[in-house]
Amino acid sequence: MSTVATPPHQPAGAIVNRVSQLIGHTPLMELLRTRFGSRILLKLEQGNPTGSAKIRMARQMLDEAEQQGLLAPGGWVIESTSGNTGMGLALLAAERGYRFTAVVDHHAAKDKIRAMQAFGAELIFVNEDGGDSLATADREALAEKIAAEQGAYWTEQHNNPANGNGYTYVAEELHEALGKEITHLIGAVGTGGSLFGTARALKNKLPLLRTIGIEPEGSIAFGGPGGPYYQSGTGTPPGAEIGALVDYDLLDEGLKVSDKQAFNTARHIARKYALLVGGSGGGVIYQAIKRIETAPPGSTFVVLICDGGEKYLDTVFNDDWMNERGLIDAAVGVELDDMLAQLTGRT
Repeated sequence: MSTVATPPHQPAGAIVNRVSQLIGHTPLMELLRTRFGSRILLKLEQGNPTGSAKIRMARQMLDEAEQQGLLAPGGWVIESTSGNTGMGLALLAAERGYRFTAVVDHHAAKDKIRAMQAFGAELIFVNEDGGDSLATADREALAEKIAAEQGAYWTEQHNNPANGNGYTYVAEELHEALGKEITHLIGAVGTGGSLFGTARALKNKLPLLRTIGIEPEGSIAFGGPGGPYYQSGTGTPPGAEIGALVDYDLLDEGLKVSDKQAFNTARHIARKYALLVGGSGGGVIYQAIKRIETAPPGSTFVVLICDGGEKYLDTVFNDDWMNERGLIDAAVGVELDDMLAQLTGRT
């Protein structure tokens, strides 16, 4: 349970004096309303500073560490990150006067790397050959080693309860906006913090809520053979430990999505709805559209979109990058158009 009070709601037009006061109260967008009275609502977390949900848990991890005496003024924070958590920690470290070191690999989007540097973060790469494969286990081992040997505070996002606690506020925002209308909560599963932290708080108010997790094909949290994947900031690659925040007791369904499905859905959403979502967001939307076909009439699916697509202009939205990896697949767009036409009754 969180030891930190809920941040005060900032009224419309309020003047703030710290960037972190802009965290939260992100918008909901209706993506789809079916002819059966069901709908898909997107919780657009790119409305946060750094354009990601993960700044919520970055703030909570620092808040709880400070309260527990684990982090002193002027201290040193270290984390293994694929980008969004690191961006949040880098911003907050700059705001609070901490030194921050991000242990990264070249799988992270370049814009996330540059953003961390812009906030003054020190970067340590674990795969200096420049390959863009995930190296989660190597990153975490190095972060733990530096923390133990040099006295930095390792936030350890995959196993830190504060990660999940930070998303209590997402649940509060959703319940305030929608009350008992929410029937399904859907989100990508990486550390597990965003989906299960939100679900845990919502289940206290909505015990019949169904929680659906999405991970990349190649991720191992929901079983099956592990393998490489390009989706960033989500999943558990082979060789990495499944985080303690992945709460199977809260999971009603665990689904997988391919890189082609995820990325081509993100590109389709940009062109059809003028909305840029990240690659993992594309995967969650793809599975939400498929899954709502079999949901009871009148269902309300809330989809957690953890970041926007602006950080993936060099990758997901770059034709050359996609073509080099054989990821462009026009069939995904055709499939989506067919599903949407069936669901809405429009031809």
